[in-house]
Amino acid sequence: MKHCFRGIRLFLPVLIMSALCGAAYAQDASDIMRAQRNAANGNYDAFNNQPGGYGENPYDNEEGEGEQLQDSTKKERIRKPLESYYFNDSIRALPNFEWFIDRDYNKLDIHPIDTMLTDWRIDYPFYRKGVGDITVGSLGQASEPINYFDRPDDFNFTFSKPYYVYNYTAENVPFYNVKKPFILMSYRESGQKRYREENFGITVAQNISPTTGVSVNYLSRGTKGKYDWSRTKNHNTSVAFSHTGKRYSVFAAYLNNHIEQRENGGVVGLWAIRDTTFEMPSGVPMKLSDAQAQNTYRNNAIFVKQAIAIPLQRVTEYDFSLADLSTVYIGHTFEYNSWSKIYTDKYATYTDIRGDRDENGEYIPTTHSYYDKWYINPLETRDSICERIITNRLYVQAQPWKRDGALGTLDGGVGLDLHTYSQFAMNDYASGKYGRDKRTSWFVYGSIDGKIKKYVDWRADVKFYPSGYRGGDLSVGGDIAFKAYIKGHALILSGKFRQENRTAPYWQQTLFSNHYVWNNSLDKESETRFEVAFRVPDYGLELGAWQGVYLNKIYYDRNSLVSQYGGSLSMTAIYARKDFNIKGVHLDHRVLVQFSSNQEVAPVPLLSAYLSYYYEFWVKRDVLRVQVGLDGRFNTNYYAPGYNPALSVFYNQRDWNTGNYPYIDAFVAAKWKRMRIFLKYQHLNKGLFGNGEYFSAAGYPLNPGMFKIGISWGFYD
Repeated sequence: MKHCFRGIRLFLPVLIMSALCGAAYAQDASDIMRAQRNAANGNYDAFNNQPGGYGENPYDNEEGEGEQLQDSTKKERIRKPLESYYFNDSIRALPNFEWFIDRDYNKLDIHPIDTMLTDWRIDYPFYRKGVGDITVGSLGQASEPINYFDRPDDFNFTFSKPYYVYNYTAENVPFYNVKKPFILMSYRESGQKRYREENFGITVAQNISPTTGVSVNYLSRGTKGKYDWSRTKNHNTSVAFSHTGKRYSVFAAYLNNHIEQRENGGVVGLWAIRDTTFEMPSGVPMKLSDAQAQNTYRNNAIFVKQAIAIPLQRVTEYDFSLADLSTVYIGHTFEYNSWSKIYTDKYATYTDIRGDRDENGEYIPTTHSYYDKWYINPLETRDSICERIITNRLYVQAQPWKRDGALGTLDGGVGLDLHTYSQFAMNDYASGKYGRDKRTSWFVYGSIDGKIKKYVDWRADVKFYPSGYRGGDLSVGGDIAFKAYIKGHALILSGKFRQENRTAPYWQQTLFSNHYVWNNSLDKESETRFEVAFRVPDYGLELGAWQGVYLNKIYYDRNSLVSQYGGSLSMTAIYARKDFNIKGVHLDHRVLVQFSSNQEVAPVPLLSAYLSYYYEFWVKRDVLRVQVGLDGRFNTNYYAPGYNPALSVFYNQRDWNTGNYPYIDAFVAAKWKRMRIFLKYQHLNKGLFGNGEYFSAAGYPLNPGMFKIGISWGFYD
């Protein structure tokens, strides 16, 4: 991979010059911008510049394509169109699109493929949604959303949660339908060779027929690290196959996630960033750099989801799709998911030269060990844990009248989870084998949804575990969206409700490692959540509010130990987004206000914001479009979470008060037909203004100033 990246860097100028010379073959940029605007509105019709309807072949979408001279001795070859009930006329007519599956139900979440200029300059994936994440540093490293209601709450392998934005899962692996072979490549890099960040991605998609396609996604992201002992390697691969036929559909994928993270434990003291200037960031003293701590994660997953349709009405040659007929669908889903984590370190101490003061007020150096306990080996650590889950689901979907009707579909299913947990505990030394803990859970689930023309969408669902490991767990909820249109502009008012009772994850109940040992008896956690939002996509307006009430909240305390708060915790969040566009001057604002009833259990900043001010203009109409501007991030002062390397979790601490620091990037981004480019200087205000405490997670400084360049190029034929 090292040689691959070197070759890509040498090839960048050639790519740029080739793109400039090959503009005649590119896609019209104005269509892309119109597609972007309507994607936010949920209106896929505007992507389509071609006629599309039942009985038409959307694959014959170019002038002359699909036309043949008539020959009295040769029958004209007719290409079979995309007949799947998943896609309406507007979707079928798109030149390409992607979707994500629903693990439980026979539904898809459809989106345009992202080839837009908007947000292309944001190279850290954890900064792309809302006001961004709390992060321990740079690309490839752990993070969690600042918005408390966006934080992942996965029951399985909780140690992978800090890397949620990187990992491929059954819910986020993309499937594609493309009318021509599609390749999208991107490469971004920054910093000197010794400290370089590199971000490489490639997507290859090909339809064998209008209904059958294959795709491969590969992402390699990481950094050699500005700070000592902070190197990260993150490789993620998905290989997907889909067939969306008239009566039979199947989605299958193989996923591989591999993460290697050197853990430096953060700076030895706030003074090392705020009050001291080092010649190079690598000179900043870190707590675990001498201990050579490292985490390695490996994940392999396979899933296959399939369904067959049984029409309840006669299907004629004029029925292009089953979406408008009474139909029953029977399906099955199989998933295999295996995770492992290995944490290693060596015993070492670190010295804080400003750890204390004497009677004269002079600093006294103090020496510490990062971990207080060494249960297995006092000299070095090698903690290895594994988790495997095999899931089978059998489901039925009834479509009483038509799929987009007031009563669209009724869904129900039953599933079985087989869990296997492995860790090397003290009593395993005699046998020399890992202990295995096997558990089983049964669950049933169902939903009902509908659509009243284009004005109302509604849905309700329930999932219950009647017996087994998670016996008594319950999730019930629903959502509704009202839409109105003024001069073609959509106004969307939506509301959601969710009530959950859930068992504590296995690793919060049981863990044996060199630094942490526990065997907890935890009550079920309860959450009641309300959400309301109002959006006007065409005018860049979004208002949202969340209210959550938690009982028996589980969290990691200041000692990184699992704790459970027996009282009631209330969390409130208010979000506002407004994007102004005044003759090419864009003033984009995202602001989040949060209130926690107990900051020791659930610490959140009162105010968080992401502001982007830039000028966007055409250098050459419909050919080259450019953005020039600034991005800024900010949150108020609070006790930000710390990060524990041995556990791979964020924990609540009360020693570091972090915030009130603006973090500003300057950028130039451009889209030349199918190619996107950006130049960016990250942390422009380093040493110019701010309080000097550029931390996001407690003790983990953000990157100092660095220059970045990126390029993305799509090939559609």
